[in-house]
Amino acid sequence: MTLLLIRHGETELNAGRVVQFPDTPLGANGIAQADALGRHLARRRIGLVLSSDYRRARRTADSLVRHTGAPLFEHDCLRERNFGDYRGRPYAEHGVDIMADNFEPPNGESWAVFHARVDRAWDFILEHAGRQDADIAVVTHGLVLRSLIERKLHLGDHAYDTQFVVHNTSVTVVERLAPWRITELASITHLESGARHGGPA
Repeated sequence: MTLLLIRHGETELNAGRVVQFPDTPLGANGIAQADALGRHLARRRIGLVLSSDYRRARRTADSLVRHTGAPLFEHDCLRERNFGDYRGRPYAEHGVDIMADNFEPPNGESWAVFHARVDRAWDFILEHAGRQDADIAVVTHGLVLRSLIERKLHLGDHAYDTQFVVHNTSVTVVERLAPWRITELASITHLESGARHGGPA
């Protein structure tokens, strides 16, 4: 059993470097990315798709379900970090570094609260992994993936790759070894001849 950790497809707010709302839909490029991802993963034996319930993640997950026939389960712990009052505002206009360790967005989540929620998401993933022989695809968000990669997983041959970028619809392959080990980090090979991979926003 292998975990496939996937970031959702690109939205117009991703492309415009704007902090997103929960209901932000995929843009045209993001839909093309999600469809390319679904075709790419159709060759794998995927037994389950787990997804954030945010619209952009769910649309990406729907493409996997359509191409693999796997059932879909949503969980709110897989949501992106809540930036509260900064949602809907371009990064360039914040006036503060919203990624700073000590930054707590008004009406949003501190890093401590966010990481605690990601811990619950990891427990949710492991609960399903313990019952599956087939692969599990997990569709979520950039900061959730970084939290998992940096705090829960063994980077293996990627241990010194500190500048990796989690592009839209990138796939991180995690093998069930002791500990869980990344064998492929943030791959976008499915986009090389089709949809643009966009930026890291």
